[in-house]
Amino acid sequence: MNARAEAAPARVYVWEFPVRLTHWTIVLSVLVLAGTGIYIGGPFLTVAGEAGDHFVTGTIRVIHFYAAIAFALAVLARVIWMFMGNRYARWSQFVPVSQERRRGIVETLRFYLFLRRDPPAVAGHNPLAGATYVAVFGLYFLEILTGLTLYSASAPVGSPFGIFSAFIPIVGGLQTARYIHHITMWLLLGFVAHHVWSSIEVALVERNGIIESMVTGYKTGVPDEEAKSRDQ
Repeated sequence: MNARAEAAPARVYVWEFPVRLTHWTIVLSVLVLAGTGIYIGGPFLTVAGEAGDHFVTGTIRVIHFYAAIAFALAVLARVIWMFMGNRYARWSQFVPVSQERRRGIVETLRFYLFLRRDPPAVAGHNPLAGATYVAVFGLYFLEILTGLTLYSASAPVGSPFGIFSAFIPIVGGLQTARYIHHITMWLLLGFVAHHVWSSIEVALVERNGIIESMVTGYKTGVPDEEAKSRDQ
């Protein structure tokens, strides 16, 4: 029985609850924002009678607005947790400030290019994925900024969101802001597609329970880097 226990893959608590909560909030809000955003850009539903009696597009805009609030708050909370969470959630997992992380980017890239048989053993984000998420968070903030800029044009008098109208001339006008907002949405949807595919691939190749870990928080058969750092 002891032999079986020793042979069992170690379970490491990697993703804390705030990481998992913000992850799934971002996932769901992006899907809602994309669907409602596409409709707002080109309404295709028709209703009988006066449009004002149904308020279809207005309802879609309200859903879009509240999903945007959830998205922005989740992104902000995740950034804050980069300075409060465990080592797997920290900003240093994204920005490769250490030589070890920079070396890991090269080694991970070699694995993806079939120049290395096994991927580097890490419990959290692999160094290449972590560095990629810096660009993804940049897209998050660009989407939030252009969204607030667009909303400022129709914000009620006295609304605090009116201050974002200052960005209208900076981005080149509302039409340019709308174009940037639209393109960024498609870039994020492209990332979502790649993220799902790569998660499935990693789950099959590394067998570390990466997909289940975003529900339970635990990965299997990975080095416990946090415990190692405490021992040192």
